[in-house]
Amino acid sequence: MTANSLPSSQGYQHFVTSNSRQLNVEIAQERVYSFLADIVKQSPPEDVLREFKGLFIDGLDSLSSDYVPGIYGIFFDDKEQEFRNTLKRCCYIIINNWETNRKYKYIQELVNLFTTSNLITETINSSIINICKSWLDSFIKSNDYQELKLFAARYNEPDKNCWTHRYTSYLLVAQSLNETNSKEQQEAAKKLSKQIKDKFKFELAMYIARCQSAASSTTRYKNPSILGDNVLHLIKVIVLRKGVFSHNNIANIFVQQTKNQSLEEFKESIIKYLFFSVEDQELAKSLKQQFVEKLSSWKTEHNEEVITKEFFLRTCNRVIDFLTTEHGKEPSSLFLLLLSQGNPLTLVIILLKIILICRNSRIHLEARIAHLIYYYEKYSADECKWVINFIEIFNITFAIYADNVEYNLIKMKEDQNCNPQLNLDSYRVFSQLKTNSQK
Repeated sequence: MTANSLPSSQGYQHFVTSNSRQLNVEIAQERVYSFLADIVKQSPPEDVLREFKGLFIDGLDSLSSDYVPGIYGIFFDDKEQEFRNTLKRCCYIIINNWETNRKYKYIQELVNLFTTSNLITETINSSIINICKSWLDSFIKSNDYQELKLFAARYNEPDKNCWTHRYTSYLLVAQSLNETNSKEQQEAAKKLSKQIKDKFKFELAMYIARCQSAASSTTRYKNPSILGDNVLHLIKVIVLRKGVFSHNNIANIFVQQTKNQSLEEFKESIIKYLFFSVEDQELAKSLKQQFVEKLSSWKTEHNEEVITKEFFLRTCNRVIDFLTTEHGKEPSSLFLLLLSQGNPLTLVIILLKIILICRNSRIHLEARIAHLIYYYEKYSADECKWVINFIEIFNITFAIYADNVEYNLIKMKEDQNCNPQLNLDSYRVFSQLKTNSQK
């Protein structure tokens, strides 16, 4: 079936209305999906928007008392949830194609179709029309539409009262992992999340290069973080640990040494691995005590079993839960302990060490960050500065340890005194893209 063999939205509207009682809902849905999947590949975006509007929006201003607009006839027998699922999937079929072909501005136009004023105007003469409008209005007020708006966020002016817009990449990760979402939504969320993270890595590397050169203009590449000039010192602190005792080398040693351990032995090893380098010993002691209590009681029935790759991943994921949010809702006690005492970098480095031994846990960690963002989004930026500070440091640290970028700290001048304290002002940070052979 091709787009040319399918009717326009006006013809399709008549088709679904006149045959709604005979049509199986699933068959009707698949025909709609095929219709949009074909025209989005073959037609200009303006035509696609017109067809989409004809299916879901046109006719909602009708004064007829018995008129069922657009696609609504398929679902009119108490199938509002099916209507919403269909509407969502249709949106993401279009978005996926336009993302791939870089037709980004039309994604914004698609999302903005739902702000049309006739969606909230009640039609007194038609209870049918009002029911259809109520369905669309419920969709606009739902989390589904909030998720859809993330795909247009790059073009909209950020809401100064909403700090979460800076962390869209994590919210998209949560979308991509939600199995109740359509495959189109999951795929679109995964693509856009990667784009946003890649853009941040590039902008950070360019900013660092420019801000250390007196001859360069820092206005060309703005600081992608909100940490101000402090970001350069932070990066030097993070990059400082190189050589034999680098986080990467220690992670590799840990993986080799824990092969064929039992789960109980592995629990003991990972506790030592995560906390041995925490500089604040009092904090380390408190952290370790709470952490041991949680981890030692987890999956005790499997303690004697040799740890498999699957259990290695599950253990690392569970450790991440202990340090962020255990149930995907409220923050964990360990998360609160670390951040309330002003130790966001300590927490970030511990999380980094987990990912360095288990790269596959990265997406689970990012989903947990999304859950924390959702939990704190009801608070103002001033009320949760410490959480925002943590996420900013997390962004920078994981950009530095990205697979395709390498940061190095180079000493530019000898210190004038014998102060044993390292003077980071004597060093410059250099970044470079890794080639395939270096990865």
